[in-house]
Amino acid sequence: MHLAAKKISEASVMTRTSAARLAVALGLALVALPADAKVQIQEVQTESGITAWLVEDYAVPMVTIRFAFEGGSTQDPSGKEGLTQLMTGLFDEGAGTLDSGEFQVRLDDAGAEMRFGAGRDTIYGTMRMLADNKDEAFELLRLAVQEPRFDPGPVERIRAQMVSGVVAALKDPEAEAQIKWAQAIYGEHPYARRDEGTQASLAGITAADLHALHQAVFAREKLHVAVVGAIDADTARHEIERLFGSLSEKPRLRPVQHVDWKLDQQLRVNYPLPQTTLQLAFPGVPRDDPEFYAAYLMNQILGGGTLSSRLFDEVRERRGLAYSVNSSLVTHEFASGLVIGTSTRSDRAGEALNVILDVVRRMAEAGPTQAELAAAKKYVIGSYALSNLDSSRAIAATLVSLQVEGLPIDYIDRRAGLIDAVSLQDVRSAAARLLSAEPAIMIVGPVAKQENGG
Repeated sequence: MHLAAKKISEASVMTRTSAARLAVALGLALVALPADAKVQIQEVQTESGITAWLVEDYAVPMVTIRFAFEGGSTQDPSGKEGLTQLMTGLFDEGAGTLDSGEFQVRLDDAGAEMRFGAGRDTIYGTMRMLADNKDEAFELLRLAVQEPRFDPGPVERIRAQMVSGVVAALKDPEAEAQIKWAQAIYGEHPYARRDEGTQASLAGITAADLHALHQAVFAREKLHVAVVGAIDADTARHEIERLFGSLSEKPRLRPVQHVDWKLDQQLRVNYPLPQTTLQLAFPGVPRDDPEFYAAYLMNQILGGGTLSSRLFDEVRERRGLAYSVNSSLVTHEFASGLVIGTSTRSDRAGEALNVILDVVRRMAEAGPTQAELAAAKKYVIGSYALSNLDSSRAIAATLVSLQVEGLPIDYIDRRAGLIDAVSLQDVRSAAARLLSAEPAIMIVGPVAKQENGG
């Protein structure tokens, strides 16, 4: 007993020491790169044909790796919704010969931070590590990627956490509304399903299901990788090959069809809330559409600018109808759209909706002014580095996103020119194209007196 206690104590000291070093390094990493620093991206290719993007940065002794496999929650079989989300919660819960506890201790000792997650279209992973301990950290990541265990104990624990979230969402009117909204605009498409699953679907997921999904999605052909930090190209190439080189070449993905949003409908979710939430959906543009940049700038002018947009000016500043109102472009792999959202006092919800529709109508008919377009261009060009390149983690995430979207390695350098090239007529054309349609509208809140005939 004395020897066992001594080993635990030593491990605890190592964990605290590594964690402290990692915390210091992470703090430094947040300020490692000035906002105006030029990001030098190298392309690294491994023996098995994996292409990765690398940014060497020795300002702090850290390495960040970010990767994504195409195929997210759309790959959940019917009746087993939540499978992808459950799987991504288990990669740091034991791998290879290490059970959950042993894996976590070694991860801490290595001074590393590992995260996995999933969206509708991708499964992603991130690891940040101390450069001095990268051999051990990369080995743990290799085990997680190639040999996850999915042991009964961790599976039941993570499943229980997910079920608790699902049950809590059933009592949340906003969560209930979003479920109904997805079903209304997507119909029978996989995007209409709940990524976290249901109590019934989660209960039916087995370890065999988890292993089957892992084998189907984790493959080299649909893999995107970025590495940022204190690591050279040869070392990065070696580690990437070690991490992913033995995976299958091609994934076995379920086919997913493109879907257009079902517009021109109104969805009412009655609930006795002090505020009413409004959500509107219009057509969008895919990321590779020739009009994407025009639509992007139009959205910025309409409602994408938090404190400087037409919707903000009309809904909040002039009328005080809401604290915030915004619009955003949605560019999933298999669907795209433009969404407007706000919350307002329930007795003024009708007025707020009419104001939003009027702002949209005027944008569709006349488009923006030259001054609005110039201001939008200045903002979206100038803010990019602050939003996407201000830390090693942000850079890694940005590089992987660019790869997933099929953009070239020199995109960051070319981006300002692409935006500057958009003309006022281009933006007016995009506004007419997207905003002339009758939207889908969701209203969440109490029924107004006039609706009851009162």
